[in-house]
Amino acid sequence: MRWEHPVQFASQSDVGFRRRNNEDSISVRICKDQEGWRDHGHFFLVADGMGGHAVGELASKIASETVPHTFFKNKPGPVDKSLKSAIEVANQAINERGMANREFMRMGTTCSSLCLCSEGAVIGHVGDSRVYRVRENRIDQLTFDHSLQWELIRQGRMKPEDVYLNEPRNVITRSLGPEPVVKVDIEGPYAVLEGDRYILCSDGLTCHLKDEEIGMIAKYLEPSDACRLMINLANLRGGSDNISVIVVRVGDLPDVNLPQEKAPEAEPEIELERDYGEWFWLAGVWVASLMVAAGILMWILTKFDRGEFLTFGGMSLLVMLLVRKVFAQRESSKREEYLDKSKTIEWRPYRSEKLKFNTDFLQYLTTMESELQRAAMEEEWTIEWSEHNKIYYDAKEELEQKKYLHAFRDFSRAIDILMTGLHSYRKEMVHQARWKKGPPTSSPED
Repeated sequence: MRWEHPVQFASQSDVGFRRRNNEDSISVRICKDQEGWRDHGHFFLVADGMGGHAVGELASKIASETVPHTFFKNKPGPVDKSLKSAIEVANQAINERGMANREFMRMGTTCSSLCLCSEGAVIGHVGDSRVYRVRENRIDQLTFDHSLQWELIRQGRMKPEDVYLNEPRNVITRSLGPEPVVKVDIEGPYAVLEGDRYILCSDGLTCHLKDEEIGMIAKYLEPSDACRLMINLANLRGGSDNISVIVVRVGDLPDVNLPQEKAPEAEPEIELERDYGEWFWLAGVWVASLMVAAGILMWILTKFDRGEFLTFGGMSLLVMLLVRKVFAQRESSKREEYLDKSKTIEWRPYRSEKLKFNTDFLQYLTTMESELQRAAMEEEWTIEWSEHNKIYYDAKEELEQKKYLHAFRDFSRAIDILMTGLHSYRKEMVHQARWKKGPPTSSPED
């Protein structure tokens, strides 16, 4: 990565629908000059506190303040060592704070951090918050979940399909704070390419959204729109925990030879993927099979030499198709293996999912928007209807014209406007419920 690469980012943290306090913390430090970037790099962090609302808030706050402060205060050197040292200092600070106050004992927090520097992308990680990378048509999870579920899978004691059904999701095996010494995972450096997108998030997001949904949203939306849609969907699917998201996009190097007056190019529209190769393969197999069957039938009925020729030709074609299929699969696996174009073969993602834009997810958003719109009218939420309606009708028109990317963006923005009204409505309901209870009354004896 070079200093000239523009970096666009957005971050958001939400309390969720079922929590009263936000125990998550986030931190972002963008270098203002080339010297600072060369020494350390751009820095991003998500921390998810635990131990009760006051305790969890304090633990994640200490991590989000101590890690970047220590990291940028360290002398210039290898980024991985500097980041590891900063996280260890934060662990010690949280542990000492917990030991000094009995109410704070055993408090802890996750910590997932990302540095974009001259060495590439370097990650420091403890806990079950995650760092993803979206590149081309794939999303990669670059961190290992320090959770009971993942440990059981890694040890081979349970299969993934069994562990997710039988073991609790929220039991983590490593965090900052509970112990005076913690093992910090350092991942990378990964090569950074133009167009890469990175997502840092707490488990309040990943327990409600699938990896492919996170990847699709991050790939096709601006970082600010992507953050809001992810959090909105997590809340609409339950909002069982605090939700924190940072989306980072690495832009293209500026073209110094580009005339200043040249207008920016229009945003490319999505074309739905079609696997024509698979159709040609199936058609070829059918043709070869028919040739073989026809040849055998002619040879049996007429004892005609052309039947043998047709059978031999069909079988030869079938063999060639099978050989071609095998080689195509081998080439595909090789392309997949080297898709990330990393400089080393040591650093590989822990999980990967292919990304493919599909209209099913877009249809899901349209349905969700319609349900929210109906609820807003029935319950009289406070909505900026003029702004919403303009975006909503633009989205419907774009959908009819099969401009899927634009429709995807506008439906996400329409949902965000409605969700703003829903949040206000929920706060008003809580406020009214508290006032209806009234102040505590005195007993006759008092």
